[in-house]
Amino acid sequence: MPYCLVRCRNNRLMQQQQQQQQQNTTDSAKVAAGKKLAENERITLVVDNTTFSVNVSMLTAQPETMLGRMFSTGFEFTHPNERGEYEVAEGISRTVFRAILEYYLSGVVRCPPTVSVQELREACDYLLIPFNANTIRCQNLRGLLHELSNEGASIQFEAFLEQLILPLMVDAARQGHRECHIVVLSEDDIIDWDAEYPPQMGEEDCQTVANTAMYRFFKYIENRDVAKQVLKDRGLKKIRLGIEGYPTYKEKIKRRPSGRMEVIYNYLQRPFIHMSWEKEEAKSRHVDFQCVKSKSVTNLAEATADPALELDSAGNPLPQRHFEISHEPDAEPFMRPDALLDGEDGAIGGLPNGDENGLLGPEEPQ
Repeated sequence: MPYCLVRCRNNRLMQQQQQQQQQNTTDSAKVAAGKKLAENERITLVVDNTTFSVNVSMLTAQPETMLGRMFSTGFEFTHPNERGEYEVAEGISRTVFRAILEYYLSGVVRCPPTVSVQELREACDYLLIPFNANTIRCQNLRGLLHELSNEGASIQFEAFLEQLILPLMVDAARQGHRECHIVVLSEDDIIDWDAEYPPQMGEEDCQTVANTAMYRFFKYIENRDVAKQVLKDRGLKKIRLGIEGYPTYKEKIKRRPSGRMEVIYNYLQRPFIHMSWEKEEAKSRHVDFQCVKSKSVTNLAEATADPALELDSAGNPLPQRHFEISHEPDAEPFMRPDALLDGEDGAIGGLPNGDENGLLGPEEPQ
């Protein structure tokens, strides 16, 4: 048998043997994992190149967490590596993970001094650990309360969105609009516009909602940031939240020197929300030229043809007008002196009492 064929056959046999060994190793690891889970033995977790030896029953005692779900009986979300270890919590530091493991023992997570509350919050969200005042102990109360406020603001704004804001957006969509501008008023605000002299609004289709709770909610800029993120997560675009002046009632009317009436309204600073659900927002404010007929001449025969005749209202052809383009200044109309003497009709710009060169002498005193 040729040497090359023998070599190829040996290579294939070696590859098959390696694949079989890998499969046997994986199967053995799965069986070992099942055996450990069944016998309630300890397993090794690898986080940030650090190993943690824990008891499976400790993790499965909290089935709502990610680790509890991974190692519950009947679930195979993860498999051990060649050393029988489980690599979990990618991106989380070992310091944070060590603090989170305390939750499975005592039900409380103590934030280390070197870890920010925001980092701990992100790790708890990833591992599905409850983050609230009952489960988190932290020296930095300002950071803890800030995160708790963000969570509460998100839940609160979701309720405002479904109950108060969404009906106004649906009403605008039924009218064919693709964006909505909503001003949040207090329930105590008095809106009394003069029908003859209404105030000038910056937004054409401005809607209002009178709710004191939502008005107070938007008083904080951090709540507005949370609300903006919620609207982004819901798929809306061109989101703007802020404070603007809103006219409430007419204070006085004065007349300008030109005679135009000027109406002065009382303005209050109130929160507003602006959002859009338009898909082609980059095209709506541009002119579409695809239906405009082109006036450029692309046919040589048409370019050399006589120009089209212009007709009057009776259908008679109008005389052709000819324009000369010159860089010289316009000259005064000039007529020969004898043109008027010959009695020509329609002469324009004749020079009476002129010499034969058409030049006028000095004007004689009357």
